[in-house]
Amino acid sequence: MAVRKTIQIGDPRLKAPNKEAKDFSAPKIKKVIKDLKDTMIKNDLIGLAAPQIGENYKIFVTQPRKTKARRLPKGDKFRVYINPKITYFSKKQNIIYEGCGSVLNGTLFGPVKRPEEIKVVARDENQKKFQVHCNGILARVIQHEYDHLDGIEFTEKIYDYKKLMAKDFYIKNIRNSKAQLSASNITIREYIILNGKN
Repeated sequence: MAVRKTIQIGDPRLKAPNKEAKDFSAPKIKKVIKDLKDTMIKNDLIGLAAPQIGENYKIFVTQPRKTKARRLPKGDKFRVYINPKITYFSKKQNIIYEGCGSVLNGTLFGPVKRPEEIKVVARDENQKKFQVHCNGILARVIQHEYDHLDGIEFTEKIYDYKKLMAKDFYIKNIRNSKAQLSASNITIREYIILNGKN
C-alpha cells in the first residue's frame, strides 16, 4: 500500500500546470495511479487527482461509494482517467455539497452548482480510450477532479459562502437530506470503449 499525504490548499503544486501522460507503461505513471487509489481509499474519499499528491499529471481516479461523508443510493466501480476531456455539459445544473481531501483534509463542506450531466473522454491505465456519460455523484466527482487538473479548488465555486460547514455538521444535517441524495443519485451511467488511438 502506498498512501501519500494529500497536499493542502495554498500549496503552489495545486496550481502548477499539469502535463499529459505519454508513456502509460512507465513505472512513474503506474505508481501515480496506484498511489492515487491507495490514498483515496485510505482517506475515505470518492475521487483524487494527481496534483493532490504532488504529481503534476493529467490523471485522476474516482470511486463513488458509501463513506463516512457520503451515503449514496448508488455508487460506481473504481475508474482511472488519464488525459481526460469533458466533451459535454448539460444546461441543467444542480447543487451538491462538496468536500475535498485538499481542503482541511476533507473536513469542510459547501454547496457547489455544476452541470447535472456530463460526458468525459479519457484513457484508462491500459491505454484504452473510453467515454463515460453520467449524472449524479459520478458526474459531480468527475467535474471536481477535472477542475484539479486546471488548478481549481471547489472553494472557488461555492454557491453560497454562508453555507460553508464543518464535516460533523454536514454529516448530521446535509448528508441524508432529500436534496443531497436526489442530486447525488446516479440514473445515467453509460460506459463505452472508443475505437482508434486519437
